Parts: sequence; C-alpha cells; structure tokens
Amino acid sequence: MAEGTDRELIHRTIERLQQLTELFEARRQQLARAVGLTEQQWRVLEEISTEHFIPSLFARDRESSAAAVSKVLRQLIDKELVRVSISDKDARQRDYELSDAGKRVMSELRQRRQHAIDAIWRGLPERDLTSFEALGAELVARIQHYAKTENGNG
Repeated sequence: MAEGTDRELIHRTIERLQQLTELFEARRQQLARAVGLTEQQWRVLEEISTEHFIPSLFARDRESSAAAVSKVLRQLIDKELVRVSISDKDARQRDYELSDAGKRVMSELRQRRQHAIDAIWRGLPERDLTSFEALGAELVARIQHYAKTENGNG
C-alpha cells in the first residue's frame, strides 16, 4: 500500500468500481433484452460479426464450455440471426455468418450502445477520462501480475 494511502479510501474506491461493474453488466443485459437477446447471444453475435468466429476458441476465451456455445449458436440459428454452412476450406469445419436479420439486430445494438455512451461519457472532462483510463490500465496490470504471482506463475 502506498505511503499515506487511506485504507478507507481504497475500500470506497473498490466499492465504486464494483458498482460500476454491476451497472455495466446490468446495462449490457438491458440492451440485449431490448432487441430480444440474452447477453450471451449478443456476445456470440458480436464475435460472428468479426468474421473470425471459431466456436471452440470463443468458448476457451470466454472460459465457457463448447456445449454452452453450441446451445447459444442453435438459439441464434433458430432466431434466424445466424447462418451456418460447411467451410470451403475444411469440410470438418462450419462457417457462421450473420443473416440480414442478424445484421439489423447488431446495427440496432450498436446504435443503442453508442447513444448510451454519448449520453453518459460525452461532456466529461478529457483530463478525467485520461486519468480514469490510465488508472484502469494500471489496475489491470497490477491485478494480472498479482494473479500470476498468487498462482506461482510469477
């Protein structure tokens, strides 16, 4: 702990970060529901829209099971938001792409998200945003380093 850093201030700051995290999660769920999706479905649609979607890698990156990702994919296919086809490169693989309806849903989600970002973040002083971003980057680095050392990997 830094010299002179007040433990109460640190705990209040952690509480505020937890509140922000919970609000971000709740808002993301709200945005997804507004277009008839779950948050998990939105995440998969976002990834498919990058055109580099591989279900097994997505599952690993999200620390999810392949079965859970397959279930979400089936839901999106049933909603006709995603099309699946056999890969031209490898017949053992499947290619996933957004349908026209899926593209419309993603467009609406992006518009709604941008509207929220503009309403909340625009107008904040640039120096505050710069400080917040720098502090966030420092916290990420410290948490990652701490996690490595705690797991005996550091």
